[in-house]
Amino acid sequence: MSRPITIVAASLMLCRAASAQTPAAPPAAEAKPPAKKEAPREKKSQAAKKTPAASPKAAPTPAPTPVPTTTQAPPSVFDTPNPNADVVYGAYQRGLYKTAFDLAMTRAQYNGDPKAMTMLGELYANAMGVKRDYAKAAEWYKRASDAGDREAMFALAMMRLSGRGITTNREEAVKLLASSAKLGNPKAAYNLALLYLEGQTLPQDLRRSAELLRVAADAGNPEAQYALATFYKEGTGVEKDAEKAVRLLQAASLAGNVDAEVEYAIAMFNGSGTPKNQPAAVALLRKAARQNSPIAQNRLARVLAYGQGAQQDKVEALKWHWIAKTSGKGDPELDEFLADVPAADRARAEAEGRKWLGNK
Repeated sequence: MSRPITIVAASLMLCRAASAQTPAAPPAAEAKPPAKKEAPREKKSQAAKKTPAASPKAAPTPAPTPVPTTTQAPPSVFDTPNPNADVVYGAYQRGLYKTAFDLAMTRAQYNGDPKAMTMLGELYANAMGVKRDYAKAAEWYKRASDAGDREAMFALAMMRLSGRGITTNREEAVKLLASSAKLGNPKAAYNLALLYLEGQTLPQDLRRSAELLRVAADAGNPEAQYALATFYKEGTGVEKDAEKAVRLLQAASLAGNVDAEVEYAIAMFNGSGTPKNQPAAVALLRKAARQNSPIAQNRLARVLAYGQGAQQDKVEALKWHWIAKTSGKGDPELDEFLADVPAADRARAEAEGRKWLGNK
Protein backbone atom coordinates (compact mmCIF):
# COMPACT_ATOMS: atom_id res chain seq x y z
CA MET A 1 0.00 0.00 0.00
CA SER A 2 2.83 2.46 0.78
CA ARG A 3 4.72 2.12 -2.52
CA PRO A 4 2.03 3.60 -4.91
CA ILE A 5 1.42 6.48 -2.48
CA THR A 6 5.15 7.24 -2.42
CA ILE A 7 5.31 7.22 -6.23
CA VAL A 8 2.34 9.59 -6.51
CA ALA A 9 3.83 11.95 -3.95
CA ALA A 10 7.17 11.94 -5.77
CA SER A 11 5.50 12.70 -9.11
CA LEU A 12 3.62 15.59 -7.55
CA MET A 13 6.86 17.00 -6.18
CA LEU A 14 8.45 16.62 -9.59
CA CYS A 15 5.60 18.56 -11.17
CA ARG A 16 6.02 21.35 -8.64
CA ALA A 17 9.75 21.47 -9.27
CA ALA A 18 9.17 21.71 -13.00
CA SER A 19 6.80 24.62 -12.62
CA ALA A 20 9.25 26.39 -10.33
CA GLN A 21 11.90 26.21 -13.06
CA THR A 22 9.64 27.90 -15.69
CA PRO A 23 10.99 31.45 -16.44
CA ALA A 24 8.77 34.12 -14.85
CA ALA A 25 10.11 37.07 -16.99
CA PRO A 26 9.17 37.54 -20.71
CA PRO A 27 11.78 36.87 -23.39
CA ALA A 28 14.47 39.53 -23.87
CA ALA A 29 13.17 40.47 -27.33
CA GLU A 30 9.87 41.64 -25.87
CA ALA A 31 11.39 43.54 -22.89
CA LYS A 32 10.16 47.14 -22.50
CA PRO A 33 12.19 50.25 -21.54
CA PRO A 34 12.90 50.62 -17.83
CA ALA A 35 10.80 53.83 -17.55
CA LYS A 36 7.68 51.91 -18.54
CA LYS A 37 8.36 49.02 -16.13
CA GLU A 38 7.73 51.10 -12.96
CA ALA A 39 4.09 51.94 -13.80
CA PRO A 40 2.97 48.30 -13.97
CA ARG A 41 4.81 47.63 -10.68
CA GLU A 42 3.01 50.53 -8.94
CA LYS A 43 -0.38 49.41 -10.23
CA LYS A 44 0.40 45.90 -9.11
CA SER A 45 1.38 47.18 -5.68
CA GLN A 46 -1.84 49.21 -5.40
CA ALA A 47 -3.86 46.27 -6.48
CA ALA A 48 -2.15 44.16 -3.84
CA LYS A 49 -2.99 46.73 -1.14
CA LYS A 50 -6.67 46.58 -2.14
CA THR A 51 -6.70 42.79 -1.83
CA PRO A 52 -8.46 41.83 1.42
CA ALA A 53 -6.10 38.92 2.04
CA ALA A 54 -3.10 41.30 2.14
CA SER A 55 -4.68 43.68 4.68
CA PRO A 56 -3.91 42.88 8.31
CA LYS A 57 -7.22 44.47 9.40
CA ALA A 58 -9.34 42.43 7.02
CA ALA A 59 -12.40 40.80 8.60
CA PRO A 60 -12.15 37.03 9.08
CA THR A 61 -13.78 34.86 6.50
CA PRO A 62 -17.13 33.63 7.88
CA ALA A 63 -17.38 29.90 8.60
CA PRO A 64 -19.22 27.90 5.97
CA THR A 65 -22.81 27.02 6.78
CA PRO A 66 -22.92 23.43 8.07
CA VAL A 67 -24.56 20.93 5.80
CA PRO A 68 -27.67 19.42 7.42
CA THR A 69 -27.21 15.77 8.37
CA THR A 70 -29.67 12.99 9.02
CA THR A 71 -31.03 13.04 12.59
CA GLN A 72 -29.50 10.24 14.68
CA ALA A 73 -30.71 8.58 17.89
CA PRO A 74 -29.00 9.74 21.11
CA PRO A 75 -26.02 7.65 22.16
CA SER A 76 -26.74 4.56 24.25
CA VAL A 77 -25.60 4.32 27.85
CA PHE A 78 -23.30 1.58 26.63
CA ASP A 79 -21.47 3.91 24.24
CA THR A 80 -18.47 4.41 26.52
CA PRO A 81 -15.01 5.67 25.45
CA ASN A 82 -13.70 2.15 26.07
CA PRO A 83 -15.76 -0.31 24.01
CA ASN A 84 -14.52 -3.14 26.22
CA ALA A 85 -15.82 -1.52 29.41
CA ASP A 86 -18.60 -3.51 31.06
CA VAL A 87 -20.79 -0.86 32.66
CA VAL A 88 -23.20 -3.51 33.96
CA TYR A 89 -20.55 -5.37 35.90
CA GLY A 90 -19.01 -2.06 36.97
CA ALA A 91 -22.28 -1.01 38.59
CA TYR A 92 -22.60 -4.44 40.20
CA GLN A 93 -19.11 -4.21 41.69
CA ARG A 94 -19.89 -0.79 43.19
CA GLY A 95 -23.05 -2.14 44.82
CA LEU A 96 -25.38 -0.22 42.49
CA TYR A 97 -27.60 -3.24 41.99
CA LYS A 98 -30.69 -1.40 40.75
CA THR A 99 -28.56 0.39 38.14
CA ALA A 100 -26.94 -2.89 37.18
CA PHE A 101 -30.38 -4.47 36.82
CA ASP A 102 -31.72 -1.69 34.57
CA LEU A 103 -28.61 -1.67 32.39
CA ALA A 104 -28.54 -5.47 32.15
CA MET A 105 -32.23 -5.64 31.22
CA THR A 106 -31.73 -3.11 28.40
CA ARG A 107 -28.68 -4.93 27.10
CA ALA A 108 -30.29 -8.36 27.37
CA GLN A 109 -33.54 -7.37 25.62
CA TYR A 110 -32.14 -5.17 22.86
CA ASN A 111 -28.63 -6.53 22.35
CA GLY A 112 -29.18 -10.19 23.27
CA ASP A 113 -26.08 -10.04 25.48
CA PRO A 114 -25.54 -13.40 27.30
CA LYS A 115 -23.44 -11.74 30.02
CA ALA A 116 -26.26 -9.35 30.78
CA MET A 117 -28.68 -12.28 30.95
CA THR A 118 -26.41 -14.02 33.43
CA MET A 119 -26.27 -10.84 35.50
CA LEU A 120 -30.06 -10.72 35.60
CA GLY A 121 -30.11 -14.30 36.84
CA GLU A 122 -27.60 -13.42 39.54
CA LEU A 123 -29.57 -10.37 40.68
CA TYR A 124 -32.87 -12.25 40.80
CA ALA A 125 -31.32 -15.23 42.61
CA ASN A 126 -29.69 -13.09 45.31
CA ALA A 127 -32.33 -10.35 45.68
CA MET A 128 -29.94 -7.59 44.58
CA GLY A 129 -31.74 -4.47 43.35
CA VAL A 130 -34.86 -6.55 42.77
CA LYS A 131 -37.11 -8.94 44.69
CA ARG A 132 -35.77 -12.51 44.87
CA ASP A 133 -37.34 -14.71 42.21
CA TYR A 134 -35.71 -18.08 41.57
CA ALA A 135 -37.99 -18.86 38.64
CA LYS A 136 -36.94 -15.69 36.81
CA ALA A 137 -33.32 -16.31 37.78
CA ALA A 138 -33.49 -19.79 36.25
CA GLU A 139 -35.17 -18.37 33.14
CA TRP A 140 -32.39 -15.83 32.56
CA TYR A 141 -29.69 -18.38 33.36
CA LYS A 142 -31.28 -20.74 30.83
CA ARG A 143 -31.32 -18.08 28.10
CA ALA A 144 -27.69 -17.16 28.77
CA SER A 145 -26.71 -20.83 28.94
CA ASP A 146 -28.33 -21.52 25.57
CA ALA A 147 -26.33 -18.57 24.21
CA GLY A 148 -23.10 -20.22 25.37
CA ASP A 149 -22.26 -18.41 28.62
CA ARG A 150 -20.27 -20.77 30.86
CA GLU A 151 -21.09 -18.91 34.09
CA ALA A 152 -24.80 -19.24 33.43
CA MET A 153 -24.34 -22.95 32.74
CA PHE A 154 -22.64 -23.37 36.10
CA ALA A 155 -25.24 -21.33 38.02
CA LEU A 156 -28.15 -23.19 36.43
CA ALA A 157 -26.45 -26.54 37.13
CA MET A 158 -26.11 -25.69 40.83
CA MET A 159 -29.80 -24.72 40.95
CA ARG A 160 -30.70 -28.02 39.31
CA LEU A 161 -28.58 -29.96 41.80
CA SER A 162 -30.04 -28.26 44.86
CA GLY A 163 -33.57 -27.84 43.57
CA ARG A 164 -33.44 -24.23 44.72
CA GLY A 165 -36.51 -22.56 43.25
CA ILE A 166 -36.78 -25.08 40.41
CA THR A 167 -37.22 -28.82 39.97
CA THR A 168 -34.18 -30.93 40.81
CA ASN A 169 -32.69 -32.53 37.74
CA ARG A 170 -29.25 -34.02 38.42
CA GLU A 171 -28.80 -35.40 34.91
CA GLU A 172 -29.30 -31.99 33.37
CA ALA A 173 -27.04 -30.52 36.03
CA VAL A 174 -24.24 -32.92 35.08
CA LYS A 175 -24.56 -31.96 31.40
CA LEU A 176 -24.43 -28.26 32.25
CA LEU A 177 -21.39 -28.73 34.49
CA ALA A 178 -19.63 -30.73 31.79
CA SER A 179 -20.34 -28.04 29.17
CA SER A 180 -19.21 -25.26 31.50
CA ALA A 181 -16.05 -27.16 32.45
CA LYS A 182 -15.28 -27.77 28.77
CA LEU A 183 -15.43 -24.00 28.24
CA GLY A 184 -12.81 -23.56 30.95
CA ASN A 185 -14.87 -22.80 34.06
CA PRO A 186 -12.77 -24.07 37.02
CA LYS A 187 -15.73 -24.03 39.43
CA ALA A 188 -17.66 -26.34 37.13
CA ALA A 189 -14.68 -28.70 36.81
CA TYR A 190 -14.30 -28.77 40.61
CA ASN A 191 -17.97 -29.57 41.27
CA LEU A 192 -18.05 -32.18 38.53
CA ALA A 193 -14.99 -33.78 40.16
CA LEU A 194 -16.89 -33.97 43.45
CA LEU A 195 -19.76 -35.78 41.71
CA TYR A 196 -17.32 -38.36 40.33
CA LEU A 197 -15.81 -38.67 43.80
CA GLU A 198 -19.07 -39.25 45.71
CA GLY A 199 -20.31 -41.83 43.18
CA GLN A 200 -24.04 -41.11 43.50
CA THR A 201 -25.12 -38.89 40.61
CA LEU A 202 -22.29 -40.35 38.52
CA PRO A 203 -20.47 -43.68 38.82
CA GLN A 204 -17.49 -43.22 41.13
CA ASP A 205 -14.34 -42.59 39.12
CA LEU A 206 -11.38 -41.43 41.22
CA ARG A 207 -9.05 -40.98 38.26
CA ARG A 208 -11.56 -38.83 36.38
CA SER A 209 -12.16 -36.87 39.57
CA ALA A 210 -8.42 -36.26 39.91
CA GLU A 211 -8.18 -35.13 36.27
CA LEU A 212 -10.96 -32.58 36.74
CA LEU A 213 -9.45 -31.37 40.00
CA ARG A 214 -6.15 -30.85 38.20
CA VAL A 215 -7.88 -28.74 35.53
CA ALA A 216 -9.48 -26.55 38.19
CA ALA A 217 -6.29 -26.43 40.30
CA ASP A 218 -4.19 -25.33 37.32
CA ALA A 219 -6.71 -22.53 36.74
CA GLY A 220 -6.04 -21.29 40.29
CA ASN A 221 -9.12 -22.60 42.10
CA PRO A 222 -8.00 -22.90 45.78
CA GLU A 223 -10.66 -25.46 46.72
CA ALA A 224 -9.54 -27.70 43.88
CA GLN A 225 -5.90 -27.22 44.89
CA TYR A 226 -6.68 -28.29 48.44
CA ALA A 227 -8.73 -31.31 47.31
CA LEU A 228 -6.06 -32.44 44.84
CA ALA A 229 -3.40 -32.04 47.56
CA THR A 230 -5.42 -34.47 49.68
CA PHE A 231 -5.50 -36.88 46.72
CA TYR A 232 -1.70 -36.77 46.43
CA LYS A 233 -1.27 -37.04 50.18
CA GLU A 234 -3.44 -40.17 50.39
CA GLY A 235 -2.82 -41.63 46.92
CA THR A 236 -6.47 -41.26 45.82
CA GLY A 237 -6.83 -41.50 42.05
CA VAL A 238 -3.13 -40.63 41.68
CA GLU A 239 0.17 -41.94 42.93
CA LYS A 240 1.02 -40.76 46.42
CA ASP A 241 3.38 -37.77 46.29
CA ALA A 242 4.01 -35.73 49.46
CA GLU A 243 5.95 -32.99 47.65
CA LYS A 244 3.18 -32.35 45.10
CA ALA A 245 0.68 -32.33 47.94
CA VAL A 246 2.65 -29.67 49.81
CA ARG A 247 3.05 -27.48 46.71
CA LEU A 248 -0.69 -27.56 46.16
CA LEU A 249 -1.34 -26.83 49.84
CA GLN A 250 1.01 -23.86 49.66
CA ALA A 251 -0.78 -22.48 46.57
CA ALA A 252 -4.21 -22.88 48.16
CA SER A 253 -2.92 -21.38 51.41
CA LEU A 254 -1.63 -18.29 49.60
CA ALA A 255 -5.07 -17.95 48.01
CA GLY A 256 -6.66 -17.84 51.46
CA ASN A 257 -8.05 -21.36 51.83
CA VAL A 258 -8.13 -21.86 55.62
CA ASP A 259 -8.13 -25.67 55.51
CA ALA A 260 -5.06 -25.55 53.28
CA GLU A 261 -3.37 -23.15 55.72
CA VAL A 262 -3.84 -25.66 58.54
CA GLU A 263 -2.57 -28.63 56.53
CA TYR A 264 0.37 -26.68 55.14
CA ALA A 265 1.29 -25.52 58.65
CA ILE A 266 1.20 -29.11 59.93
CA ALA A 267 3.38 -30.24 57.00
CA MET A 268 5.95 -27.51 57.76
CA PHE A 269 5.86 -28.30 61.49
CA ASN A 270 6.58 -31.99 60.86
CA GLY A 271 8.83 -31.52 57.82
CA SER A 272 6.57 -33.72 55.70
CA GLY A 273 7.18 -33.11 51.97
CA THR A 274 8.90 -29.81 52.78
CA PRO A 275 11.79 -28.65 54.99
CA LYS A 276 10.82 -28.37 58.67
CA ASN A 277 10.06 -24.80 59.76
CA GLN A 278 8.25 -24.77 63.09
CA PRO A 279 8.19 -20.97 63.68
CA ALA A 280 6.62 -20.42 60.24
CA ALA A 281 4.18 -23.23 60.96
CA VAL A 282 3.11 -21.66 64.25
CA ALA A 283 2.62 -18.27 62.57
CA LEU A 284 0.37 -19.88 59.96
CA LEU A 285 -1.56 -21.74 62.68
CA ARG A 286 -2.18 -18.42 64.43
CA LYS A 287 -3.54 -16.96 61.21
CA ALA A 288 -5.88 -19.90 60.66
CA ALA A 289 -6.94 -19.90 64.32
CA ARG A 290 -7.94 -16.24 64.06
CA GLN A 291 -10.04 -17.21 61.04
CA ASN A 292 -12.00 -19.48 63.40
CA SER A 293 -10.63 -22.87 62.35
CA PRO A 294 -11.18 -25.27 65.30
CA ILE A 295 -8.37 -27.56 64.11
CA ALA A 296 -5.93 -24.65 63.93
CA GLN A 297 -7.04 -23.48 67.37
CA ASN A 298 -6.44 -26.93 68.81
CA ARG A 299 -3.01 -27.31 67.17
CA LEU A 300 -2.01 -23.82 68.29
CA ALA A 301 -3.05 -24.62 71.86
CA ARG A 302 -0.86 -27.73 71.75
CA VAL A 303 2.31 -26.02 70.49
CA LEU A 304 1.88 -23.21 73.04
CA ALA A 305 1.26 -25.68 75.87
CA TYR A 306 4.34 -27.77 75.07
CA GLY A 307 6.51 -24.87 73.88
CA GLN A 308 7.27 -26.38 70.47
CA GLY A 309 8.10 -23.86 67.74
CA ALA A 310 7.08 -21.04 70.08
CA GLN A 311 7.69 -19.94 73.67
CA GLN A 312 5.62 -21.92 76.15
CA ASP A 313 2.52 -20.02 77.28
CA LYS A 314 -0.03 -22.13 79.14
CA VAL A 315 -2.47 -19.27 79.64
CA GLU A 316 -2.56 -18.55 75.91
CA ALA A 317 -2.74 -22.29 75.29
CA LEU A 318 -5.74 -22.53 77.64
CA LYS A 319 -7.43 -19.67 75.80
CA TRP A 320 -7.22 -21.36 72.39
CA HIS A 321 -8.02 -24.75 73.91
CA TRP A 322 -11.20 -23.31 75.46
CA ILE A 323 -12.18 -21.64 72.15
CA ALA A 324 -11.62 -24.89 70.24
CA LYS A 325 -13.77 -26.80 72.73
CA THR A 326 -16.67 -24.37 72.23
CA SER A 327 -16.50 -25.30 68.52
CA GLY A 328 -16.61 -29.01 69.33
CA LYS A 329 -12.89 -29.71 69.04
CA GLY A 330 -12.10 -31.19 72.46
CA ASP A 331 -8.73 -32.65 73.44
CA PRO A 332 -8.65 -34.85 76.60
CA GLU A 333 -4.86 -35.14 76.47
CA LEU A 334 -4.52 -31.37 76.52
CA ASP A 335 -7.04 -31.17 79.37
CA GLU A 336 -4.82 -33.43 81.43
CA PHE A 337 -1.62 -31.57 80.53
CA LEU A 338 -3.08 -28.18 81.50
CA ALA A 339 -4.78 -29.41 84.68
CA ASP A 340 -2.11 -27.84 86.92
CA VAL A 341 -2.68 -24.27 85.67
CA PRO A 342 -3.67 -22.07 88.65
CA ALA A 343 -7.35 -21.14 88.94
CA ALA A 344 -6.65 -17.41 88.46
CA ASP A 345 -4.77 -18.05 85.22
CA ARG A 346 -7.49 -20.42 84.07
CA ALA A 347 -10.14 -17.77 84.72
CA ARG A 348 -8.08 -15.16 82.85
CA ALA A 349 -7.65 -17.51 79.86
CA GLU A 350 -11.39 -18.20 79.72
CA ALA A 351 -12.19 -14.48 79.98
CA GLU A 352 -9.85 -13.75 77.05
CA GLY A 353 -11.47 -16.55 75.11
CA ARG A 354 -14.95 -15.15 75.74
CA LYS A 355 -13.76 -11.70 74.72
CA TRP A 356 -12.30 -13.05 71.48
CA LEU A 357 -15.52 -14.91 70.65
CA GLY A 358 -17.54 -11.78 71.48
CA ASN A 359 -15.50 -9.74 69.04
CA LYS A 360 -16.14 -12.33 66.36
